[in-house]
Amino acid sequence: MSASHSAAAATGAVTGEDEVVDLCRDLIRIDTSNYGDHSGPGERAAAEYVAEKLAEVGLEPRIIESHRGRASTVARIEGEDPSRPALLIHGHTDVVPANADDWTHHPFSGEIADGCVWGRGAVDMKDMDAMTLAVVRDRLRSGRKPPRDIVLAFLADEEAGGVYGARHLVDHHPGLFEGVTEAIGEVGGFSFTVNENLRLYLVETAQKGMHWMRLTVDGTAGHGSMTNTDNAITELCEAVGRLGRHQFPVRVTKTVRSFLDELSDALGTPLDPEDMDETLAKLGGIAKIIGATLRNTAAPTMLGAGYKVNVIPGQATAHVDGRFLPGYEEEFLADLDRILGPRVRREDVHTDKALETGFDGSLVDAMRNALKAEDPIAHAVPYCLSGGTDAKSFDDLGIRCFGFAPLKLPPELDFAGMFHGVDERVPVDGLTFGVRVLDRFLDQC
Repeated sequence: MSASHSAAAATGAVTGEDEVVDLCRDLIRIDTSNYGDHSGPGERAAAEYVAEKLAEVGLEPRIIESHRGRASTVARIEGEDPSRPALLIHGHTDVVPANADDWTHHPFSGEIADGCVWGRGAVDMKDMDAMTLAVVRDRLRSGRKPPRDIVLAFLADEEAGGVYGARHLVDHHPGLFEGVTEAIGEVGGFSFTVNENLRLYLVETAQKGMHWMRLTVDGTAGHGSMTNTDNAITELCEAVGRLGRHQFPVRVTKTVRSFLDELSDALGTPLDPEDMDETLAKLGGIAKIIGATLRNTAAPTMLGAGYKVNVIPGQATAHVDGRFLPGYEEEFLADLDRILGPRVRREDVHTDKALETGFDGSLVDAMRNALKAEDPIAHAVPYCLSGGTDAKSFDDLGIRCFGFAPLKLPPELDFAGMFHGVDERVPVDGLTFGVRVLDRFLDQC
């Protein structure tokens, strides 16, 4: 516990550690499911909740609605030296949908069980939203300004590409981010325990780009009882099967190479990116995240065709979630067209770029120092995220983005499986740890 927290405890004041769990539970209970069609019930309610919590400690938050119900909250904290470039802390309040029947505890209950807060968004990413709120509220209540201005952004629509959240703000309200040069956001700063003397904390410095696409094949419609050599479903399914089974070549980017070198040193054994099975076997629970950053990927996710069992349709469609590594977009698209063949028409539903930055500078030093102060065996390392975040939009403003939402995790927790998975949960101790780390980080940022 920091000195400021000790003083607060002595006077009976509420600290960030005291309220972070309740903040996380409150946010989880607001159903912000994002179906991608404006039917989600709660982004506006979440924006108002966040704004209320910020206003309680003296900030003047602004709620910006890009479409009815699709709301984000932005606020600015004045630092000790406003002449310095500002830091952005961003998080999204929307979540992917969840089927309650599949869960041990209701996904929108915020239940506490087995030392964890359970619910949709517990790790993606209402945990970071809650930690940010807790730290900011604590600092403002106790009159502790950060060294420089901090812009807070709690965003809608990240789970559908950010069009109605970060992208809307960047395109229509760029002045909110005036002077911001660096940012921290989700999916970074979490721990991977190597042994009793070493815990790696993965800080995101790169992320894959995306091509969400629709595939279409036109064929000859006809009666289902008749022979048809131009069946759109058959042609499409063969193409989708080829794509789904295809293994793209290994491409080791700068960030992935740095991560593997760090992990190799930590394990005391060389790691060969060309030998995927052996390499991933040494990564335990983070294998799902790291394995997908060694190649471009294309996962078929939806199929659609036909309207009656005895009618051969004239068209069949599929949707594919495509992700490409930094520097490999052109290769990825060329591979796609070769695999799919000339009969398949490919069109983008949503695209966004890949990102990559170096693991250096004073902000990285602040991350390292804050982690080390709270966990003596911590060692921060860079890694590439297989998915994407709102950082893609903020990069367009020239903001250097990192994933840093610090969590110390039990080695047995399948953290990667929590993202968009069933029984998503975050350890209570992880939340309070994150508050302490973020508080120290803001002292040095």
